[in-house]
Amino acid sequence: MSAFLPRFAERFATLDTHNLDLLGDLYSEDVAFRDPLHQISGLPALRAYFAQLYANVPDVHYRFEGTDELEPGHGYIRWTLHFRHPRLARGELISLQGCSHLRWHERVHFHQDYFDAGALLYEHVPVMGGAIRWLKGRLA
Repeated sequence: MSAFLPRFAERFATLDTHNLDLLGDLYSEDVAFRDPLHQISGLPALRAYFAQLYANVPDVHYRFEGTDELEPGHGYIRWTLHFRHPRLARGELISLQGCSHLRWHERVHFHQDYFDAGALLYEHVPVMGGAIRWLKGRLA
């Protein structure tokens, strides 16, 4: 197994509003980025996405919990995101588990995040959050 994924996770964890230029070291110009809420094509669009993300969420950090490289240039990173947003959960800390599927050559050209969008956002919105938590409880 290569050292690419642990090195990527370590550098990704340092990202904030002041060093988004590091994205060019991590991602290729033609990167495809997807998560349950977004589909982004190209490094300029990814930079704009992260700039908006970090501007709206001043307290955000990732804890990386493991990596799995399936074959050279193809693997997964397991993580927990911790963040505070002034409009969600009364500004309290929110934690969310997820996984990133990555494909790379020298830099990542495909990045897809898997996580529960309800746990990220909807469960922390007044009225809607209660309904979603109730529904999840009924389905469990």
